[in-house]
Amino acid sequence: MSDQPARPQPTTETNRVAVRVTKDALRQIRGGHPWVFDASIVKAGAGAPGDLAVIFDDDRRFAAIGLWDPDSAIPVKVLHHGEPASIDRAFWAGRIAAALVRRAELAASKSTTGYRLIHGENDGLPGVAVDRYADTLVMKMYSAAWFCHAELICDVLAEQMTVDRIVVRLSRTLQLLPTHLLADGRPVLDGATILGVPGPNRVEFIEGGLSFEADTVDGQKTGFFLDQRDNRQRVRARAAGRRVLDVFSCTGGFSVNAAAGGAELVHSVDISQGALDAAKRNMARNTDRPNVAACRHELTTGDAMAVMHRMGDARRLFDMVIVDPPSFASRRSQVAGALESYTRLTELALGLLVSGGTLVQASCSSHVTAEEFTAVVREGAANAGVELTDVVTTGHGIDHPVGFAQGAYLKAIYARAI
Repeated sequence: MSDQPARPQPTTETNRVAVRVTKDALRQIRGGHPWVFDASIVKAGAGAPGDLAVIFDDDRRFAAIGLWDPDSAIPVKVLHHGEPASIDRAFWAGRIAAALVRRAELAASKSTTGYRLIHGENDGLPGVAVDRYADTLVMKMYSAAWFCHAELICDVLAEQMTVDRIVVRLSRTLQLLPTHLLADGRPVLDGATILGVPGPNRVEFIEGGLSFEADTVDGQKTGFFLDQRDNRQRVRARAAGRRVLDVFSCTGGFSVNAAAGGAELVHSVDISQGALDAAKRNMARNTDRPNVAACRHELTTGDAMAVMHRMGDARRLFDMVIVDPPSFASRRSQVAGALESYTRLTELALGLLVSGGTLVQASCSSHVTAEEFTAVVREGAANAGVELTDVVTTGHGIDHPVGFAQGAYLKAIYARAI
């Protein structure tokens, strides 16, 4: 593999790759599925990442068109199926405009300036996500197919909304690739500003009237986990007078909301000292609120299960325990292990809850279904000798729409333990 920077192909319909797929894949494509896996491709021409892959049926009739990503396990990211369509500036503008309409309610809110603008496949733009933090946008790319389209997408975003800058973030896989260049010769580097003037790494934004920071250059994902916004506000509504344990707290989204809701004590636990430092700063950002100023905030750095074990041995008890771990199953083969981990976390969490206390537990793995997750939480409760009542389940917010089965990754359970 060459170490020389790869110059992008021009964004044009002249660069096309003819693709033939299996009958089963063709059926799924016509049903709206946005992925074509390598094993489903019968025949394909040569092409560079970002070229347009045109899928034909056995009678040479057009079936779909997508972005070509030859080195990926998903070589075709489907953009459109059905009748032929031109993939040009007007196409991108239409897709982005539709995504903005879905978020119109959030855009009109003065109390929230941080949310997802483009949710990849679920907004018809597979392999890319764009998050808004006030007037800074962060584009996260998960496919090399987007390198040669990045500038055009940024231009269209800037045409349709107020933007000071757009920062690009790359998936771990893309960071390992040889450097790619934009059309003007600039390298596509993780954390680089590709539109506008670079600003501070930490960008302040508002969520539900509370102030937070997003580290748009070095933070996880795009700088903050925006998908839990609605669940954080549900915790806030239930936190008055409670002692709250926030496990896998990251930068303190749940912790700050619990404090704002009137929690007496919030204890944040995370393995990352940097994340807890950010959680401390986020709490301090909101001490102009009497509830936050009055709340006692404790922090512990360490492995979640180990910390929970120690708390159990010390007979620490809380009125609410929040368990929001990272994905335990990035592949289907990891699901069994993930379910075991969720079960054990439930047992540990319930051992730290007072009778009548509230368990809040979440999963962000698309490979674990809502039914599987609910079942193992109940199994963990049974193992702990605890009955769960008043069970409520939640899913995605309006800025994280679900456009296909695998797009439904987020699920959370609220329950009272007796």
